[in-house]
Amino acid sequence: MSMTVAVVYALLAGLLVGSFLTVVAHRVPRSQSVVGPRSRCPGCGDQIAAYDNVPVFSWIALRGRARCCGSAISARYPLTELAVGALFAAVTLAFWDEPWEIALGLVFVSTLVAITLTDLDLKLIPNKILLAAAVLAVAIVALGDPASLPERLAAAAAAGGLLFAAALAYPNGMGLGDVKLAATMGLFLGWNVAPALLIALFAGSCVGLGLIAREGPAARKKGIPFGPFLALGGLVALFVGDSLIDLYLSTF
Repeated sequence: MSMTVAVVYALLAGLLVGSFLTVVAHRVPRSQSVVGPRSRCPGCGDQIAAYDNVPVFSWIALRGRARCCGSAISARYPLTELAVGALFAAVTLAFWDEPWEIALGLVFVSTLVAITLTDLDLKLIPNKILLAAAVLAVAIVALGDPASLPERLAAAAAAGGLLFAAALAYPNGMGLGDVKLAATMGLFLGWNVAPALLIALFAGSCVGLGLIAREGPAARKKGIPFGPFLALGGLVALFVGDSLIDLYLSTF
């Protein structure tokens, strides 16, 4: 299979997985099955037909409205599907020479999208999603590059330990879900988790300072989900983490 064809397949698969991840993000925190029943309209509760549940295209065809009752369908659904499709294509392109790294990258970006959705909605990072991701990461690495497992486990312990210390020092600003997410990221990224954490902390600090500048001291009492910032750092580190570490070492 040529690279171009593989990337197109990855894009289409990503659209489907993106649709599934919206279900995961909604149901897992509520302890509901992700297998069944079929999705229902949030407006009237009617079951959504399969032809109205095609990623992106159904939303466009229906003009963002439910066929059954005309209620608005959030744009987050097609945007999530498009984002996952683009990420799947990017992972396939970036790691084309190493199939196991493609598999690891696909699981990683799927995990980051799912926890971003749950953290933004509920300020919650479900243990079930992190546990499934960690098990898959260890299994894929054990098959593809078992020699790197000790490094990845050490990176997971270091990343989790660093954020655990931050959670103890500032419990209102850092939750244990963030700690466990950082540790899980270490399994996927190895020592590239270091730039991921730095990017997350920098981005989170910038947003926090921006809120304080706009709303004053009262903004300090507002909780900001940190999971999306960790996800941002994880994505950057996945694609250019090695380059960032090399740049740092060559500069300092």
